[in-house]
Amino acid sequence: MKDLLDAVQTSLDAVRHASGDREVLGLAPGDLVAVGDALGRLKRAVDAALVPVAAAIARQSRPELGSDSLAKRQGFPSAGRMISTTTGTSVGEAIRLVAVGEATAPRASLSGEERPAKHPHVAAAVRAGAIGTLAASAIITMLDRVAVRSDAEAREAMEARLVEAAPGLTPDRLRVLICRGEALLDPDGVQPREDELRADRQLSIRQERSGAIAISGRFDPETGAPIVAAVEGIVTGMLRRREDGTSVADADDRSVAQMRADALSELCRHGLGCQSVPTAPSTTVVVRMNLADLEDGTGYGTIDGIAQPVSVSTVRRMAADAQIIPCVLGGESEILDWGRAKRLFTPAQKLALTERDGGCACCGLPPALTVGHHLLWWKRDAGPTDLNNGILLCTNCHHRIHDDGWDIRIENPRAKVDRSHTGSRPLHTRARVWFIPPAWLDPSRTPPLGGKARYDLTA
Repeated sequence: MKDLLDAVQTSLDAVRHASGDREVLGLAPGDLVAVGDALGRLKRAVDAALVPVAAAIARQSRPELGSDSLAKRQGFPSAGRMISTTTGTSVGEAIRLVAVGEATAPRASLSGEERPAKHPHVAAAVRAGAIGTLAASAIITMLDRVAVRSDAEAREAMEARLVEAAPGLTPDRLRVLICRGEALLDPDGVQPREDELRADRQLSIRQERSGAIAISGRFDPETGAPIVAAVEGIVTGMLRRREDGTSVADADDRSVAQMRADALSELCRHGLGCQSVPTAPSTTVVVRMNLADLEDGTGYGTIDGIAQPVSVSTVRRMAADAQIIPCVLGGESEILDWGRAKRLFTPAQKLALTERDGGCACCGLPPALTVGHHLLWWKRDAGPTDLNNGILLCTNCHHRIHDDGWDIRIENPRAKVDRSHTGSRPLHTRARVWFIPPAWLDPSRTPPLGGKARYDLTA
């Protein structure tokens, strides 16, 4: 044991000496690559030596040992925490070391006879330093996952193929290869996994206090493939070399991540102007600002569905876009002008109602999630589709108003002419909207305020 510890210490001293800052800085490119490769092999060799040690620590720290657990005697709650602390890695990395160690360690039969490791090809590659613990863990995890649904000989052959292919692959490329291997071993499992992924698809859009819009999502392959292809296709076009050897990226200070963000924005802009995209009939982007502030370059503007106000320069840039509808307001909230876009099939009435209600007049959801509701019902009351008979409601509030017997009252303090060219009757953007609850819910029928007066500080 002392000889082993002395050998480890000697190796550490040699590595420290060889990797001194000044020595490394003075290396030629070829030498630097060679040193990097050598240290990579050394790291894999160290990991290979650490793997059985981690597995042994885990075996001697089993929960059933109680206070006799090796980890607990050393003051750690678990083997993972002990390995993580002593090696300077994360708990997740420590757990991975244990898993690889257990899967690649020789086994003993009931009679005490030594048997090969559970995954002999992975074990041999790890010991030889051909693959690291990350690759070994990924291969082992997949093989164990399909063990009950695949043939043992086929799994061993696949293990050998993956181990042979893994050296030199990036983690992402290896993951693709492992997924293909899993499909070959368990073809009947592809559809259930796909169904599970599809059921778990989601997209969240969150507005942060700083004004940033955080978008994150998970997609099944069918749903996500067009997104990946479109975004990456645009970015690839930016990075592709022209005939003269230059590219867009040569004169572009954006990172690839920023290019992806801009590509997604451009796709959505195109979608708003494309008749074949199944957006809601009134889906558009409306930017509004006071005329005096716009002329003076002061103040701020607002965008439908976005909580954070935007600067005058942002309003001006957006107003120049053909797919953006700028709404300029004069004194006392009178609509002075609606911008026009060629693609606009959106009923101008909803744009005018949006200026009054701001979104769902009942719960405040953004305009894109609302529909026009007839105060005098279309079918029951033969109500007209006029501005003074309309209100914006989301689907949930729409059904609640209909089903539970709510009434709606709109107060127009001063009638102003609506200049949105709707051909309808006057509408004032500062009208107050009241929702009168049914008697079974509130015997006094005291109406809460809705619309912009409740959800918008500028109302």
